[in-house]
Amino acid sequence: MVKIQSLEPVRCAALIRQARCVVALTGAGISTAAGIPDFRGPQGLYVTRRYDPEKVFEIGWFRRSPQYFYEFSRDFVDTVKDIRPTFTHRWLAEREQTGCLAGVITQNIDILHQQAGSRKVIELHGSYRSATCTACGTQYADLSYAWWQQAMAASPTPPLALCSRCNGVLKPDIVFFGELVDHYSPAEQLVRQCDLLLVLGSSLKVTPASFLPHQTQATTIVVNRGPVLLPPAPHRYFVDRDLDAYFREVAESLRG
Repeated sequence: MVKIQSLEPVRCAALIRQARCVVALTGAGISTAAGIPDFRGPQGLYVTRRYDPEKVFEIGWFRRSPQYFYEFSRDFVDTVKDIRPTFTHRWLAEREQTGCLAGVITQNIDILHQQAGSRKVIELHGSYRSATCTACGTQYADLSYAWWQQAMAASPTPPLALCSRCNGVLKPDIVFFGELVDHYSPAEQLVRQCDLLLVLGSSLKVTPASFLPHQTQATTIVVNRGPVLLPPAPHRYFVDRDLDAYFREVAESLRG
């Protein structure tokens, strides 16, 4: 039986310093410290506003009744519009800027990695940064939360955001259940190239992101509050700690 290995921050810093190609895979836990509750958590929108998770991001339901998704989106955008990246978001961006991080693969749709300064970001589930008209196919890029707020508020059928060309319903370029994950292949390729994988704030319950750590034999450091669906192995370390607190210590060790 393989023993579960933990990892002190100073040892984590040493592994990061030694690595040639570091990749980060991030989940909802990296953003909870910023004030974005996990959708499914006790303070998440699925619970506090009683949204049905089987309907909000289900593509068939969106096509039949986009109003339900947009009611959720109005609450989500109102929640995240003034939120700023966490220490760990900023630390990852700094590592990228110094050439020490090959890229970030994120399950999140909150755009906080980009706000922190990261440029090499693979959004497995898409985000609100772009949208496509479901009627005429017009594409919208470089969208902000302020843009979405205005579009939903100004709509003749609020909160539906409509196309400026044909008044068709806009769909944010988010991957809904029932749709293919467009960016899995480049994410898989990036993971296979790395010699150190950081899994941050993810319980690895959601596919296909949960497959990625299985695609490498590289040293893998998992930092997450609570259990993770990844079996122990000689090359894997598991840390059950607050992300920001842990990586502040890692950053301090790297400076030393």
